[in-house]
Amino acid sequence: MQQFLRDYLELHGYWVLFLGTFLEGEAILIMAGFLAFQGYLNLPGVILTAFAGSFFGDQFYFYLGRWKGPFLLKLFTSIARKFRKALRLIEKYGNFVAFISRYTYGFRIVLPIILGMTNLPSSRFLWLNLISALTWAAIFSCAGYLFGKSASLLVEDVQRYEPYLMLTLLGLIACMWLFHFAHAWWRKKPARARLQRMKQKLNNGKQ
Repeated sequence: MQQFLRDYLELHGYWVLFLGTFLEGEAILIMAGFLAFQGYLNLPGVILTAFAGSFFGDQFYFYLGRWKGPFLLKLFTSIARKFRKALRLIEKYGNFVAFISRYTYGFRIVLPIILGMTNLPSSRFLWLNLISALTWAAIFSCAGYLFGKSASLLVEDVQRYEPYLMLTLLGLIACMWLFHFAHAWWRKKPARARLQRMKQKLNNGKQ
């Protein structure tokens, strides 16, 4: 089984990583960093592949927004719902949003699309995207690699406990996602309370 996994990753691992980072990618990149520590992948190869997927992904979304932005707003309600919030981020942080877009959970794809709809020069976005993609790829791949390195200091035979370590890493990633959703839900709680009060006033007025 272990040899099959190694052979499969050697053949397809980098393509899967490229596609994953083209879309979103933090989870798959952290896992790839851990697999690099285990020897299934090569750490510089993981960083370069993630950099390429992330960079070309955001370039694609940027030009998609530039060419088809209004059409996408009409077609996808999820993009339209996040449009105003994304514009507030752009107004608040300016061009820096192009750098931090891939670090903003839930806005990874939306922000480059909306940036493409603004008057941001494409050459400036390219350079900001280039630096951002490289740092992002290095940080998250090294995070997975360092997880494996830390585990090796605590566990003598890492290979033996590899499935449990992978499950632990997946659990940590899931906890990060749950924390984000809980934090987002808590921040929206006052808005939901105001909406509920408005509905009650409207119902009372009708009576």
